[in-house]
Amino acid sequence: MTDKATDKPADAADYSQTLFLPQTEFPMRAGLPQREPELLARWARIDLYGKLREAAKGRDRFVLHDGPPYANGNIHIGHALNKVLKDLVVRSQQMLGQDSNYVPGWDCHGLPIEWKIEEEYRAKGRNKDDVPVVEFRKECRAFAEKWVAIQREEFKRLGVEGDWSDPYLTMAYPAEAQIAREIMKFAESGQLYRGSKPVMWSVVEKTALAEAEVEYEEHTSDTVFVAFPVIASASPEPDAALLKASIVIWTTTPWTIPGNRAISFNNRIDYGLYEVTAAPDNNWAKVGASYVLAKNLAAGVFKAAKVEDFRLVRDLAPGVIEGLTCAHPLRGQGYDFEVPLLDGDHVTDEAGTGFVHTAPGHGREDFDIWMASGRRLGERGIETRIPYTVDENGRFTKDAPGFEGAQVITDKGEKGDANEVLIKALAGSGHLVARGRLKHQYPHSWRSKKPVIFRNTPQWFIAMDKPVQGLGNRTLREIALGAIKETQWVPAAGENRINGMIANRPDWVVSRQRAWGVPITVFVDKESKEVLVDAKVNAAIAEAFEAEGADAWFTDTDGARFLAPFGYDPARYERVTDVLDVWFDSGSTHAFTLEKRGDLRARRRGDGGNDRIMYLEGSDQHRGWFHSSLLESCGTRGRAPYDIVLTHGFCLDEKGEKMSKSKGNVTAPQDIIKDSGADILRLWVAAADYSDDLRIGKEILKTFVETYRKLRNTMRWMLGTLAHFSEDIRVVEPQTMPELERLMLHRLAELGPQVEEAYRGYDYKKVVTLLSQFMNTELSAFYFDVRKDALYCDPLSSHVRKSALTVVDHLFRCLTTWLAPILVFTAEEAWLERYPEVKGLDGSVHLELFAQAPESWLDPELAERWTKIRRVRRVVTGALELERAAKRIGSSLEAAPQVFISDPDLLAALSGVDLAEISITSGIRIESRDGPQDAFRLADVPGVAVVSHRADGVKCARSWKYFDPASADPAYPEVTARDARALRELGVRQSGAGGR
Repeated sequence: MTDKATDKPADAADYSQTLFLPQTEFPMRAGLPQREPELLARWARIDLYGKLREAAKGRDRFVLHDGPPYANGNIHIGHALNKVLKDLVVRSQQMLGQDSNYVPGWDCHGLPIEWKIEEEYRAKGRNKDDVPVVEFRKECRAFAEKWVAIQREEFKRLGVEGDWSDPYLTMAYPAEAQIAREIMKFAESGQLYRGSKPVMWSVVEKTALAEAEVEYEEHTSDTVFVAFPVIASASPEPDAALLKASIVIWTTTPWTIPGNRAISFNNRIDYGLYEVTAAPDNNWAKVGASYVLAKNLAAGVFKAAKVEDFRLVRDLAPGVIEGLTCAHPLRGQGYDFEVPLLDGDHVTDEAGTGFVHTAPGHGREDFDIWMASGRRLGERGIETRIPYTVDENGRFTKDAPGFEGAQVITDKGEKGDANEVLIKALAGSGHLVARGRLKHQYPHSWRSKKPVIFRNTPQWFIAMDKPVQGLGNRTLREIALGAIKETQWVPAAGENRINGMIANRPDWVVSRQRAWGVPITVFVDKESKEVLVDAKVNAAIAEAFEAEGADAWFTDTDGARFLAPFGYDPARYERVTDVLDVWFDSGSTHAFTLEKRGDLRARRRGDGGNDRIMYLEGSDQHRGWFHSSLLESCGTRGRAPYDIVLTHGFCLDEKGEKMSKSKGNVTAPQDIIKDSGADILRLWVAAADYSDDLRIGKEILKTFVETYRKLRNTMRWMLGTLAHFSEDIRVVEPQTMPELERLMLHRLAELGPQVEEAYRGYDYKKVVTLLSQFMNTELSAFYFDVRKDALYCDPLSSHVRKSALTVVDHLFRCLTTWLAPILVFTAEEAWLERYPEVKGLDGSVHLELFAQAPESWLDPELAERWTKIRRVRRVVTGALELERAAKRIGSSLEAAPQVFISDPDLLAALSGVDLAEISITSGIRIESRDGPQDAFRLADVPGVAVVSHRADGVKCARSWKYFDPASADPAYPEVTARDARALRELGVRQSGAGGR
């Protein structure tokens, strides 16, 4: 039997009304853009989120803690990937039997929002500094509230289920109060301190930036080779030639020369003393000049300096280098200090000169080696104070004599005049050896997209290597590294990535010189410079924040509100006005969500429970939210805030390029939903290898539209077929079913654990692959195709038909629940179509657990046998395809092939099987011998050959099978005996075949 509804004799009676054809209102065309909002409205009406929580009471908890996006614009495809992936986790864990809760959150403080308000000010010609800080903060709050509302609806449209009515916001008063408590805990334990270090500074945004706020872009820098004259040697017998030489450094930041205080070298590098023997007239590197250089780099340096010839005077031992002292190249112009040589592992001979110009106020490694050498430098009488050569506007200060006012970067992020005035001064002093330009990757602010600079500034830090008494005298670094090992990382490579970052990171800079954020709520004694630690003061601050928000800190301009009631003189204390780095805010979210909300509180392994907490974000959050959350929790609680960390890649266009509006290659989730529906987007997310970067675009989405169409049509066919199923015909004993039905039950029992295992392992790509292959290959192309004849044509009493309907019922329930976390709308639509009574009871497929296929259904011997049967079937269907292509037959029912089987194993497997039924032919003849030479064969199925023949007899007017008319029931001569039985049971007489 086929689905074809034509091709019957013109005078034949119409038996179509007697067939059990699929009947369903589940449409073939999904219409997802229109249907999905209706389902969202239904979920809101029935309070699906509340029902999920009620259904999960008493189960172990699986909490996915939301990494908060910034509330500052419409969502993009990266947001969609992230939220859908989170929803896949939450829904699948719930259906696996957990209490899987998701509370969305938003990051509402920080520069992204403040920057938007400043842009609005600039457009109106307003100056932020003229506006009272509390008024400015109110505008920031209103801006964030607006975008939280917009993004909430966009996220909900993706089909993401969560507590949208009560999300967490970092700007909520209780959240601000808890963030303040968290930073005060660090102050109480002595981990918080104010220091001076070089930090990445945005001149445009007037604030320090964290690593996570920086991206590297191509930039063209001025480069210079600069000679530092040797003025002293620690050697008992100084080499006169060496005392006339200069050590040459190379830098891509000439403007940092005023901040130079040392030169770094590496005692494992081979150095030499070189002399210039030939050079053009007026060259900076003169004939007779002598330079100390790494031997591997000398030729390149002289080439850059346009030196025509040079000679190696002699090799220099590492001990000789370390004992040298140089003069600053601008000596006599306010830079009359000694420049020592410091041995450092960070120096290489891969580029430059083998020496590193060391300005401790302008580089992390420069700072580290300077601080590590402090004691020895002090013993030599060298001033170790780090100068503040550049201010917040990118201009030189008085600590850069002769260059005050020159600008490194303008407030628009453009190159200033600092490099040129420095290079001119170096040339004038006779110490410029060469200059050039270099295209390289340079740090830029990810918001302003402008270059940043390293500059020494007073900042607040959390110490990484200070033993903390309250934490077992361990350091924050030690605790964090231990916590990483106790966490499950998905994929596993994430562990190495964050481990390296924690192992090598400097102290955590937590201060920002901005207005919109939670302030660093500490007071500093003006004389002792010590932070005031008083539990009563801290409690008063937190209490005020609970009631008024962090604005309470800014309205109390002198600190009297929090100091005077406890006997402290406000005039004696400095009220810190820096705000916290926004990463500290988001790193503290566990403290005011997971620990404060009863619906999120978990009893984890260390607490004697089995509850788990997952953090899930993009891979960049190893240096962002995962990182700050780890440090915040380890520094205050001694452990990580999470048990599992899952990371995903970034979204690229179809060519693998980064998306940008200027390129016109942006794929917006709003457009996908409008054109195809959110379920298509969700299917793309689920099917992707999220551990790597993901490509998306129109052509890729077409593939998923087609994949979805096939899945939907399979579900539609099952729904239509099940219109003829009722509980009174259910076959409850699988062992009484035909083999083909038992095979399908076996496959369900085999597939179920694989699907659940994939869900447990967060391997959604495997789920899509397993279900797509099963539904397309084993169901649509095999089982359903074979069983359509029995389902449509068999008598009501047919055990085969009842068994098949029972199996389709099992298939529907399993497949719909297994697909539900991915195709949330389609699975719900199908479920409500199948169970209208559930719809009336405000039910949902999402309130179900994954359907179980009993182990008792497993029958590996049967499956092995049917693997052989299907191998033979493939040869038959292959032969029939050739007959169709040659137009010798139309339907396979027109065929009655001859099958030759010389493989005894395959022949034995066919015992008791109706191969004609399985091959959907009207007849078949099997012969146990080799087939003729011209028979059809498949190379991978040896021992089977097929010769095609047309079926004999006449065509059944009802099932279209060809049969011997002599075998017909005299009362129903137009149909097979089987179809006649069906007509009798239906009460249909031959003379009135069209009715019942």
